[in-house]
Amino acid sequence: MKTAALTIWLLALMSSHALERGRDYMREKVCREFNTLGKDHFQAGAIIASSRKYSNATLEEILNVVKEIVSIAEKCCPEGADPACYETESLALSARSCRDTAPFPKHPGTAACCREEGLERKLCLAALKHPAKEFPTYVEPSNTEVCEAFAKDPRGFQDRYLYEYSADYSSAPLPMLADSAMSYLSMVEKCCASAMPTPCFLREKMNRKSLAMLTHVSNKACAHYNLLGKEKNTFSYVIKLAQKSTNASYEDVRTLATDASEVLSRTCNTTTNDSIQREFLEHTARICARLSAKDQRFADCWFCAPRRLPNLALCYVFEYARRYTYAPEALFSTIFEVSKNILASCCSDVNRKACLAIKLQDCVSLYCRLRENFNKELPEATEEVLSGLVEQRATFASTCCLLNAPPVYCGLKSSRCLSPSAYILLDGKLVTF
Repeated sequence: MKTAALTIWLLALMSSHALERGRDYMREKVCREFNTLGKDHFQAGAIIASSRKYSNATLEEILNVVKEIVSIAEKCCPEGADPACYETESLALSARSCRDTAPFPKHPGTAACCREEGLERKLCLAALKHPAKEFPTYVEPSNTEVCEAFAKDPRGFQDRYLYEYSADYSSAPLPMLADSAMSYLSMVEKCCASAMPTPCFLREKMNRKSLAMLTHVSNKACAHYNLLGKEKNTFSYVIKLAQKSTNASYEDVRTLATDASEVLSRTCNTTTNDSIQREFLEHTARICARLSAKDQRFADCWFCAPRRLPNLALCYVFEYARRYTYAPEALFSTIFEVSKNILASCCSDVNRKACLAIKLQDCVSLYCRLRENFNKELPEATEEVLSGLVEQRATFASTCCLLNAPPVYCGLKSSRCLSPSAYILLDGKLVTF
């Protein structure tokens, strides 16, 4: 497939910025790619882009959107077509999208967009996007199952795969996502027609292993970056790097965490594959160079200045992150916020060191006690209460006590478990819910 042309067109198709450049630009862009790629490849690209944009939509909803897009291109892109055709048809599509019975992906922001008119409505609808999935749903079938499904309905297999894969990896850079998805379909088409499919699949999967892995890693990293923003993403990477390399110095970890956020800010919405791979490789090289250095303790970390309090709290969290390498990130996020308040209060204390030592240790002890056995803490609690607490903690731990735990889900769970409002007194004892 002509992936270079495809990925450039995908960005134009799904971008509100492209619409802002005018109807002639958008029409010429779409029609040029439709005529260059042909209907089948154009349709495949529309499925990728639409599934990525509406990652929680059903396959039927995505195919309805794609059908409309292809229909407009078929009607308005042939030579001699009315120049106003594209604008007229796209405005009509926007109007149809606002009907209550529209068979298109649902979005909470649709109603607000539909109160607009004309180009403003189109721009608003084009900017809508579902949040990325935290829990991928696509499970790759066996080689035999793949070939059976492909032989039974090649087009149906392709459409479903592009939909499921693109929805699961909706945060990956679009050019990389398109290349990875189309390389998989090329592999299926080639190996299912081979006299020896098993060796063929093994060879082709090895060939696309680096691309598939990079797509997976970049999807997770970009989803995290898009959710947290640049500053909080840097904080997150401080924790991750400290836990993975406990001998690294704070300066090394801080530098690499900042570098990671800079790389993601440049690559998550890039338009060229070369820059993505180059950026990731260069960042990896910097990690190897930095983390091979000797471990350094941060003797100069503890000094007080209002503009440095977040950095001091980050130093503190960094130190505990590399000691407790299996603790969830959501826990450290809570400790970070509490630490900033403690640091602010202690910096005005006459005996700063004693204040910090007592209050910070109390803070850590409080959150460590959350992991203790409820039977020991609450000997007078009923079996119903204990069972509920144990079940709640087991559910939280099984999902969130992982280095790469889903941040939104675990952040909400952590807020409920660790916020001051989550504590009550039961027979004079402090209990968490």
